[in-house]
Parts: sequence; C-alpha cells; structure tokens
Amino acid sequence: MKSTKSNKKAEKIKIYCIFTILLVFGVLLMAPFAWMVSVGFDRTANITMPFPPRLIPEVPTLFNYGIVLENGKLIQAYINSAIVTISSVVITVSSSLLAGYAFSKGRFKGKKLLFIIVLGTLMIPMEPRLIPLYKLFNSVDLLNTFWPLILPSVTNGMLIFLCKQFFDQLPDTLREAAQIDGAGEFKIFFRVYFPLAGPIAATMVILAFIWSWNDFLWPLVVLTNQDLHTVPLYLASFSLENGTSLGGLTMALATVSVLPIVVLYLFLQRYIIQSIALSGVKG
Repeated sequence: MKSTKSNKKAEKIKIYCIFTILLVFGVLLMAPFAWMVSVGFDRTANITMPFPPRLIPEVPTLFNYGIVLENGKLIQAYINSAIVTISSVVITVSSSLLAGYAFSKGRFKGKKLLFIIVLGTLMIPMEPRLIPLYKLFNSVDLLNTFWPLILPSVTNGMLIFLCKQFFDQLPDTLREAAQIDGAGEFKIFFRVYFPLAGPIAATMVILAFIWSWNDFLWPLVVLTNQDLHTVPLYLASFSLENGTSLGGLTMALATVSVLPIVVLYLFLQRYIIQSIALSGVKG
C-alpha cells in the first residue's frame, strides 16, 4: 500500500513539474504577442514606444485599430492575400491528398524512386529556387500577377509525406473491398478514403494557410506593383516608411495581419488533435 501511494505521489509530482515547465515556456512564447496587442491599444506609442515594455496601456484606446481598419490599402492587401492564400490552399491540399494516396496505396513502377525525389525537394530551400522560378515566370510574362504565388504550391513535399503517412495507417482491405465491387481508383479515393482524411486535411489547411499568408520573400521578388501587395508586404512597407514612429499603428496592423491565422487555428484545432490520434491506427 505504501509503495502504491508513493508511486501515485511521485506521478503527481512529475505531472505538476511537467505542467509548470510547459506553462513557463508557454508564457515566454506568448509574451511578445501579448505585448504586440497591448501596444496596439496604446495611442502614445505612436510618439514613442513605452519603455520599459508594459502589458497594460495607461490609457487603452481603439484609436489605432480604428485607423488600421479604415485604411483602404490594408483592405486591398487583405483581398490580395485572401485570393492567393485560398487558391494556394485548395491546390496544395488537393494535390497532396491525391499524391499521398497514390504513394501509399498505388502500385506502379518507380514509386519508391519518385517518392525519394519528392522527399529530396524538402532539402532544397527557397533561396536557390528564386532565380530559376523568376526566369520561368518572366519567360511566360506572369510577373506582377498572382500566378507565381499560386502555381508553385501544386507540389509540396512535406504535405505529400504527411498524407502518405496518414493513408499508410488506413487498412488496405477498404481498397480491396471497393475493387471487388468494381470501383476505380478515383472512385475508391473519393468514396472510401477521402471521407476518412478530414483530420489530416484540416492539418494541411492550417499549414498551407500559414505558409501562404506569411510568405514574404517570394512575393517581394515577383510583385513590384503595390496594388498587388499582400499583407506581409504592406506591413513591411508601412514599417519602412514610418521607421520607429507610429509604433502603435504598426503593432495594431501586425495584430490584424495575424488574426486570420489565429481564427483558423481555433476553428480547426480539434481536427489536428484527431489527426495526431489517428496516426496510431493500424490496418
């Protein structure tokens, strides 16, 4: 009895220690975001940034957020980012699901070699690809359009890998049973496996959304027309124009720029948990 009680007590202490460590790291990670939101509510930060930093403004006000939301350029940047991001997410998730299913359940020559090539793309950073991609889209006269931001998302090695790993956990007997009924590969995918892929699809939507919405370097290269600037480009240009002044407006603008990502994550977080839980299902 004593050993059992001592084991339970040690287990509780262990859980409390882990919780405390995670709480400390969570607070440290959230502190910059909390400060960003706080400065956005501080009108005096447009004159000089508060030092030392404070989490609660002396006189909280919605003045900065009112100006930001009335800014026509920000609204246009939001529209541009929405067009690019939604298109990229749809293309990326759709192609990754199909490719992941093919690599997992498909039977064709060169599958392993082709999958290795797809994984090899993960080792190539964006910087070495800038010049070839720029020349490619320049040759077809697509610069200063949204197409250079959308089309490269057709192939995403990371998401294809995640999809393959997910479909590997689903039983092959589902496919075999559908084949016995005379279903083709596309019908098997859309009728059998696609309804089961909701959790991994939600995870990919969030990842693809974050990558596309926050993309800065590639849009900076291909979009010289300010009317086509996305939210990160507009935020950068606003910061460069004003320097250290208008800190409150800058932080309010930064808060508004990350808001769609936060809302999307809160809406889809339960599906992410499901995808992690289902990763242990065996066929």
